[in-house]
Amino acid sequence: MSSRQAVSSSNAPAAIGPYSQAIVADGTVYCAGQIGLDPATGGLAEGLEAQAERALRNLTAVLDAAGATLADVVKTTIFLAAMGDFAAVNAIYATFMPDPPPARSTVAVSGLPKGALVEIEAIARRSE
Repeated sequence: MSSRQAVSSSNAPAAIGPYSQAIVADGTVYCAGQIGLDPATGGLAEGLEAQAERALRNLTAVLDAAGATLADVVKTTIFLAAMGDFAAVNAIYATFMPDPPPARSTVAVSGLPKGALVEIEAIARRSE
């Protein structure tokens, strides 16, 4: 029988709907998408680069609460409000991800929560 445990971090924005920041099941961490919300103020960071950096910091905080790090991430998905932002987000993403970087998909979407420009989700394997 598998176990399923919700993860919550006060260092990342609280869930704004019926979902968890992350779920750990059988040593795998499934992180909800993170946007560039400041967990202290609830406000969206100004501009694409600031939102991408804040989203990655939020994701790092959720992983930390789950007992994992960015080095444990095996797959990410990046959602962009505009595919033209790919290069700028990619440059910031590269500064956060260890070598070898995780597998990744990047897709453009018609809209993101709170008018965000980027959202990033991850799946990590927690060493137990």
